[in-house]
Amino acid sequence: MKLIKFLLFFLILVINSTYAYNENDFNKWKLDFKKQALKNNISENTFNLVMVNVRYLPKVIEYDRFQPEFYEDTKTYIGKRTSKKKEKKGIDFYNNNKDLIDLVEEEFNIEKELLLALMGIETNFGTYVGKMDILSSLATLSYDERRSEFFTNELITLLKLIETKQIDHQTLYGSWAGAFGFFQFMPSTITNYAIDHNKDDNINLKDNEDAYPSAANYLKKIGWKKNNPCFYPIELKENIPKKYLNISAKKLKNKKKIIFFKKYIKNHSKLSFLDENLISAIITPDKDIIPGAETLNPAYIVFDNYEVILKWNRSLRFALAVCTLKNKFENEI
Repeated sequence: MKLIKFLLFFLILVINSTYAYNENDFNKWKLDFKKQALKNNISENTFNLVMVNVRYLPKVIEYDRFQPEFYEDTKTYIGKRTSKKKEKKGIDFYNNNKDLIDLVEEEFNIEKELLLALMGIETNFGTYVGKMDILSSLATLSYDERRSEFFTNELITLLKLIETKQIDHQTLYGSWAGAFGFFQFMPSTITNYAIDHNKDDNINLKDNEDAYPSAANYLKKIGWKKNNPCFYPIELKENIPKKYLNISAKKLKNKKKIIFFKKYIKNHSKLSFLDENLISAIITPDKDIIPGAETLNPAYIVFDNYEVILKWNRSLRFALAVCTLKNKFENEI
């Protein structure tokens, strides 16, 4: 543990020294970005209005390099996000919003337990949506070289939403990475999946009447299948070829039917209730992330619904936490 703390402290020092920005460079980036925005049909009036106070946020770079998914072991990560306290708060939230949540489940065919789990993990049921200036966060990450292209596109998408008056720029406070609302939608997600469900001519993702249906619409469109499995913990035999062990969330490889993997799973009898022909993959999320982690433990067999959650957030642990909290809610509401 002391070694991990030392490495984290050292990492912060490296981040602060390596990514100190130059004000002149950032101002030059803003001028170049303005040209790009105008070419993408953003009016000069809109650009000047919303970008005038945009500034570089060094904390954003620190958060980007120091995400919990990069250093917390799976047991710790899941435990923090699926606690009894979180479970109770979710049940209380459901009881206070039952009519809307049940209506959304019926309309979109997405389990209410899944929606509760996502909202609980993303924003603690709307009580913490983030306080960062989203425009400045996206500008900082666009200026930074690590994922500049991705965040530049997100910033332009957000300006388009403001230009067309779908989003009020004065409400844009959220996560360090530019995510917004009760379910933490990125600008491109808002464009592709958010809906004005209450028909008030505005998409308000800090209002349950738009946020819940938008999240359900997103999950439906990216392929979630109601009542299908997400994952199960397994114990692996030593003879499993390493090529079947997924340690990255970018793309799960070497997927096979459950029946194929049974010969490598000690406790495969616990999966006997599942269709043997279900396509699955094996993940070992701690390997190559946690110093000294075992190669085969912890391990999980995961299915199509798990990969849907990876589309929401490319983190092996995040998807495990969401489905774990979902399962806890199933026994309570």
